[in-house]
Amino acid sequence: MKLLTYIENDTYRLGVKTEQGVVDAESALNGEAGPRTVHDVIEGGAAVVRTLQQAVDRALASGGAALKDDAQLRLGPCVTHPNKIICVGLNYRKHAEETNAPIPQYPILFNKFNNTLAGNGEDVPLPRTSQKVDYEAELVIVIGKTAKYVAKEQALDHVFGYCCVNDLSARDLQLRTQQWLLGKSCDKFSPLGPYLVTADEVGDPNALDIKCIVNGEVRQQSNTSDMIFRCDEIVSYISQHMTLVPGDIILTGTPEGVVLGYPPEKQVYLKDGDVVTIEIEKLGSLTNRMVKE
Repeated sequence: MKLLTYIENDTYRLGVKTEQGVVDAESALNGEAGPRTVHDVIEGGAAVVRTLQQAVDRALASGGAALKDDAQLRLGPCVTHPNKIICVGLNYRKHAEETNAPIPQYPILFNKFNNTLAGNGEDVPLPRTSQKVDYEAELVIVIGKTAKYVAKEQALDHVFGYCCVNDLSARDLQLRTQQWLLGKSCDKFSPLGPYLVTADEVGDPNALDIKCIVNGEVRQQSNTSDMIFRCDEIVSYISQHMTLVPGDIILTGTPEGVVLGYPPEKQVYLKDGDVVTIEIEKLGSLTNRMVKE
């Protein structure tokens, strides 16, 4: 199932992407009990996904579905209120090599906050305090079941699904100190979406093509198989140290091709009007325009 969040009358609404169009979840449920938000679905798990799928199928079969074109919708982040946003740094082998960083022995973890969330198609302000904003195409893991001290072999059983993110990074702020948080947590620095795709539709999360396109030019092109720490290892490792809860999101690192990896004389950071698209196999395309703050 492909879930999305869209904004109508300043309120988040839950939609389901189908081949015919986007079905509004509340309309499909037609007054019956069922999920009204994306977090209702994430927290409800497989049983709630089935309830929603049955409602969508009935609405489509009866012709009563309120079909919408997602290209005409104002999308929100596909996960609207994560309890935690956890990020893994330097998690692609070739990316670590291009930035002359040693291959990490353990996952490098840092965090972002909900102020960084944005939706597909939303403009992202380039902060006045930075001159070096960089793109980072990343796969996001969305937790579906509470996880604590989970073994690697069971880790993916706790995953609800996956989505795309652009882990935007103000490099001058990020590298000002040893802590990366400042350069990672500017407003709207985590566009998320367009869809939250359930794990059963994705299959192996470490076998997905991933790319970043800036103004039509492919800048990053790789596969999630190049991760140093695979998705099951990441979930297991984090769960040894903190409890993961449904709706938590984990940004799993970016492949080679970021501006920071270029020689200094060739580094051209994002500027007003630049359009950045993140594409991940099976997860769709996430596009945002950078604008002067």
